[in-house]
Amino acid sequence: MEGSWEAISDDVLRETDVAYEQELQQNPYSVKLWCAYVKAKAEASLKVRFLIYERAVKELPGSYKLWHAYLQLRMQSVKDSAILDPEYEACNNAFERALVFLHKMPRIWLHYIEFLMKQKKITRARRALDRALRSLPITQHSRIWELYVKFIKDGEVPKETALCAFRRYLMLEPDHVEIYIAYLRTIGRYDEAAQKLANVVDDEDFSSMEGKTRHQLWMDLCDLVSKHPADIKALNIESIIRSGIRQFTDEVGRLWISLGDHFIRLGQFEKARDIYEEAMATVSTVHDFSLIFESYAKFLESLISAHMEREASAVSAAEADLLMLRLEDLLGRRPELVSSVKLRQNPHNVHEWLQRAKLYKDTPEKVIRCFTEA
Repeated sequence: MEGSWEAISDDVLRETDVAYEQELQQNPYSVKLWCAYVKAKAEASLKVRFLIYERAVKELPGSYKLWHAYLQLRMQSVKDSAILDPEYEACNNAFERALVFLHKMPRIWLHYIEFLMKQKKITRARRALDRALRSLPITQHSRIWELYVKFIKDGEVPKETALCAFRRYLMLEPDHVEIYIAYLRTIGRYDEAAQKLANVVDDEDFSSMEGKTRHQLWMDLCDLVSKHPADIKALNIESIIRSGIRQFTDEVGRLWISLGDHFIRLGQFEKARDIYEEAMATVSTVHDFSLIFESYAKFLESLISAHMEREASAVSAAEADLLMLRLEDLLGRRPELVSSVKLRQNPHNVHEWLQRAKLYKDTPEKVIRCFTEA
């Protein structure tokens, strides 16, 4: 208790209600009487009310009602003060004394931890959270963990500490792994995030808390691995995306683009070009083809622009010319490629076969081959 109570003895004598004091001498263990006394002193100074509460909790140290009211008054009194004010530490001390007797009360722990978080006392708040988990029964841990996760997400906790805490949390609530994955992504731990997400996707019994389907989780995984190829070491990214292509026929175009994007980010431009060519040769819907074709064309255009911006040299100019020829060839092949897609979709479409033959009117050999295939 801060300060010297003798210094306010005159205030106490002036404020003391004789009737209440006489009652309390006869019955000092009445919670109702102490509460009524405090209520009667509502207009008195804070120091006087603090003194009454101190006397009350000394007589009844196990009273949740008295401690809760006292702590609320303490917190209210420093609400508008700077967090370096000594009154904050006095309030912290009151919480510590309350928890000696009320360590099985989750509400007291939650108030205390939130109060420490407000003061930016990171280590002290973490230790209080750990003490709360040790003190409370397992059935009440979810209430503490909810605050623990919020504490971690606020971003003031060191990353390693946060990761250790999250791993402990998953031991209690393994279904909450999506929260952990989201956190890993925010701090740039893409490798571990991808591993966790891959485990989720492989688990047939997993039920997403966010209401995501297995298909959506797959797409999240493919987006994650394709956008951060340099960070992901533990998984074979190409096999993951190709597996998605085989399973989810309605997202084939997007997945092929993700695979191409993966190799572009790694700087493997020839491999990316092979992926786009393979994609255009295997997709069976015009919509998917259009997505892939546009992405491929943009990729070649960006390469040409990059070569143009580099210092002029014979090698650079030759590479730019080669890329220009590839882009022109790609644009020239579009009608033929679209025709191939339509015929993969329905090889018995006579009208499309005739249209394809017309595309080759200048090259009789291709016309003959087309009719032979038909």
